[in-house]
Amino acid sequence: MTHSFNRLTTFAALDIGSSKVCCVIAKISRDGRINIAGYGYNASKGIKNGIITDIGQATLSVCNAVETAEQMANERISKIIVNVSGDKIRSTIKDATITLNKNRPISESDINKVIEKGINKINVEGCELIHCLPTNYRLNFGEEIKDPRNIFGENLSVDIMLGLVPDIIYRNLSTVIENAHLEIVGKAFSAYASGLACLVDDEKEIGATVIDIGGGVTSIASFKHGYPVYFSSIPVGGNNVTNDIAFGLTTSFAHAERLKTLHGCAFLTRKDSEETINVYPVGEEDDSSIKQITKAELISIITPRIEEIFELVNQKLDEQGLRDISSHRVVLTGGGSQLSGIREVATMVLDKQVRIGRPKNVSNLPELLYNPAYSTCIGLLLFALNYTERKPNKIVNKPTGNSGGFGKILGWIKQNF
Repeated sequence: MTHSFNRLTTFAALDIGSSKVCCVIAKISRDGRINIAGYGYNASKGIKNGIITDIGQATLSVCNAVETAEQMANERISKIIVNVSGDKIRSTIKDATITLNKNRPISESDINKVIEKGINKINVEGCELIHCLPTNYRLNFGEEIKDPRNIFGENLSVDIMLGLVPDIIYRNLSTVIENAHLEIVGKAFSAYASGLACLVDDEKEIGATVIDIGGGVTSIASFKHGYPVYFSSIPVGGNNVTNDIAFGLTTSFAHAERLKTLHGCAFLTRKDSEETINVYPVGEEDDSSIKQITKAELISIITPRIEEIFELVNQKLDEQGLRDISSHRVVLTGGGSQLSGIREVATMVLDKQVRIGRPKNVSNLPELLYNPAYSTCIGLLLFALNYTERKPNKIVNKPTGNSGGFGKILGWIKQNF
């Protein structure tokens, strides 16, 4: 299937997060190189934990970011590739098998046939289909193979990776985009896009999990054999750390964010009990009301939340059977990954090799964008440039609720007893 942005020479990516909204406009050269033409960003409003909570405020945040990028690029845009996040994203695998002609090797038409069978009448059950990725092939129900072309066999199987998000969440997102007079021509999960920007080919092949720590959501994408094999998320992020500081020290959220940025760390050292920090109590304007705490006190508030994030990630990886694979690496990215000491805590809790991921797979990035906070936005450009998904012609959206008279009665009983 040819996507409409496959014919574009100008791409615009829009990362709508709980902390910031970012837009990047890029020109695609004839040799397929991405050249950044403009970018813009501003603080998010009307977005919490990756979910739209105020259509008007969220639309304004999008318009401001897009307008700034347009002014820098000196170009108006109407089509965008957008990220999808939130704590309700999930993935599932659908497989399909066809019988082969044993007298000839596997051809491109055989591969297309098994893929078409796999994506035929996908049942999304009240969800929006974000990703539909053919991943691993198997010959004669045996071991996985990457490219079955020109091989003889009796049966060919394929795994189709489906990425899903509740329809209502996507509907609110698309409403914001429409209100900003933009058209969605591509969409991708945040962590998947970040993985395209941050991971090297060997990591995707051997096995790696991208943990994108945003403001309100930590998104997860696991790769193996060059393909994504798992998508998930948890409703905790950098904003939770800020909130913990604000409540723990009874200071404003703005000052708590500043304390986190300037003095925050994910683990204690001996020197931290000797260093003092000024804290402004919430509502106080007189400098005489400033109180002093040790850096150790600040860190003691931050550390439990960071450990919780990685414990929850560990649970997700365990459910998927990825926790105990020693070769499986972890790459931290997103704005929350810039907290000092977070890599060390992740290494300890996850018991894996961990590194911080920056958007490295686009050359000549402006210095500002060479930052974990912009991995998703840059990854969206790469997602569009190398689009390989095969969306089904027919999607079955089976209702999740009960229908008919008996269903209504059952629903009434559940609500009232």
